[in-house]
Amino acid sequence: MKRVLSIAVVLVALITASAATADDGAGPLGVTFTARDARVGVLVPAARAGRPAGGHFCTASVVDAPHRNLIVTAAHCLGGDGGLVFVPGYRDGRAPYGEWTVRRRFLARAWVEGRDEDSDVGFATVAPRGGGNVQDVVGGNRFVTGTATGATAVTVTGYPNARETPVSCTAKPAAYSRTQQRIACPGFSGGTSGSPWVNGDGQVVGVLGGHDQGGTSPGVSYSVVLGARAERLYREAAGDP
Repeated sequence: MKRVLSIAVVLVALITASAATADDGAGPLGVTFTARDARVGVLVPAARAGRPAGGHFCTASVVDAPHRNLIVTAAHCLGGDGGLVFVPGYRDGRAPYGEWTVRRRFLARAWVEGRDEDSDVGFATVAPRGGGNVQDVVGGNRFVTGTATGATAVTVTGYPNARETPVSCTAKPAAYSRTQQRIACPGFSGGTSGSPWVNGDGQVVGVLGGHDQGGTSPGVSYSVVLGARAERLYREAAGDP
């Protein structure tokens, strides 16, 4: 598995790897190490708030929701009882769009009770800052279920634990099973779990995680095929004020 030891307060959990964000679905395939997308950021233990460098352990991104306060990541990134902070657009120790405290987490029952890899998608709401919500500051990609795997290329963007800047890759996903999809993108090591897979229409159609919590190699990453189960969880989370 693409796992690394989280240094979260009580989050002594093994985490995995790989990531995503928006780009032209028909664009050139390949990898870049200069990705910049304010909607994608890192998760940090609350104890490391204000000191994210060297402390981030998963990737998350802002998705469109009525209350404009919702992020999506892998379910295995939201385990444990310790507080979390989301830092969108994180780069080189800086939080250009502020640090947002995770207020409530949403996980499928199948994940909570049995760590079902087909339920490795999670949502969290974040508290407002200065009277505004995170989506007001950085925007949000649409979370879309039921799209055909590999219908278009997607861009995956995430934050390896060993780097303080994101990596990004554009490629076409392929089916791994009826409920899992995979993508060949080098460089997605521990910390990139939770990265969104974003198509050219700005839609999140995958979240790095799922099979082997994202994969056993930094060159191949996985996602749950987003279907009815993910849709129900999104609707529950999106309704939280």
